[in-house]
Amino acid sequence: MPIYLDNASTSYPKPNVVIDTMASYMKKIGATAGRGAYKNAKETDNLLFNCRKIICKLFNGSDPNKVIFTSNITESLNLVINGLLKSGDHVIVSSLEHNAVRRPLKTLERDKKIQISITPCTTTGITVPADVEKLIRPNTKLIVFTHASNVIGTIQPIREIGKIAKNHKIPLLVDSAQTAGAYPIDVVKDNIDYLAFTGHKSLLGPTGTGGLLINCDTHMSPLKSGGTGGDSKNPYQPEGFPTKYETGTPNTAGIVGLGESLNYLSSIGIDKIRKKEEELVDYALKRLLEVEGIKIYGPRDTKKIVGVISFNLSNLSVEEIARELDSKYDIAVRAGLHCAPTAHTVIDTLDRGTVRIGIGYFNKKKDIDILVKALKSISIEASKGKIS
Repeated sequence: MPIYLDNASTSYPKPNVVIDTMASYMKKIGATAGRGAYKNAKETDNLLFNCRKIICKLFNGSDPNKVIFTSNITESLNLVINGLLKSGDHVIVSSLEHNAVRRPLKTLERDKKIQISITPCTTTGITVPADVEKLIRPNTKLIVFTHASNVIGTIQPIREIGKIAKNHKIPLLVDSAQTAGAYPIDVVKDNIDYLAFTGHKSLLGPTGTGGLLINCDTHMSPLKSGGTGGDSKNPYQPEGFPTKYETGTPNTAGIVGLGESLNYLSSIGIDKIRKKEEELVDYALKRLLEVEGIKIYGPRDTKKIVGVISFNLSNLSVEEIARELDSKYDIAVRAGLHCAPTAHTVIDTLDRGTVRIGIGYFNKKKDIDILVKALKSISIEASKGKIS
């Protein structure tokens, strides 16, 4: 089995119980949700609503109906960004945003003349909350912040930023792609109005699953319109939750799998998961420094990052490093810009990119040992001119 260190992209392996539950649903139930009154359809309804309830409990939401299922976190972010912002509005973002935030905002900037302010941060991704407040204008309608960078792992001060947002009556949208399932999140204590999450990373669920937990009164417009299984005479999208924002047949098998992965996580506990990943990250940071010519980006304090570490080796491109790790050592890592060019601007790697390892709950210290041994060999080979 390969050494898998790309959990920041998608977690692997998935718990067997998730796979078995999805297979059981498809073999024994098979119906879609909200489209029938027969036994299997009602059972499917219950499975989806149960998943909403578990998500609410995990993130301390108050209303399961305000858990909106989407195909991924990118759709969740687009739902809020396009549903709230209007021509001439102003939005504040971090310096570390993924293209899932950057691109829809830049599109609105071009097409609807919205205004975007980027909050400064240090070269290790540390943001000062007061810098967010300095950027607020009379027409500021949204603050969007990644919870943790997918390039350097830096955890952002969401709770403090959320408090500032609340004082100014501005909604806060949080991208939890790198934190949901790996780091404690409480939408009430953290002052989060919209929590966008994905199922396939640290929540350990299948791809094609994601959602939005709404923790506020909202007049957000739906992203799509269509069939909901109810109120079919209405020519417009229904106003109630969650149907206002969910249309068409959902990824039922995926959501059933997500519900089971959430049960699995709950049986372990997020605090225990976080503790294990902190230990692995601390071990990795110390061992990686043994590699000749390595440069590690981001904070070295495990309390300030999630399981994401980016690095470069002198005299080798990131593509060469990743190719060598894969072809010779069967180690899977990510190389490039990781869909986050603004973060690479912060760490001055926009032209080069980085090699990124994503540490997950199922990784072990021996995975790091094998990686470090391989990198040492690659560094030696490169110094002899044997890698090109």
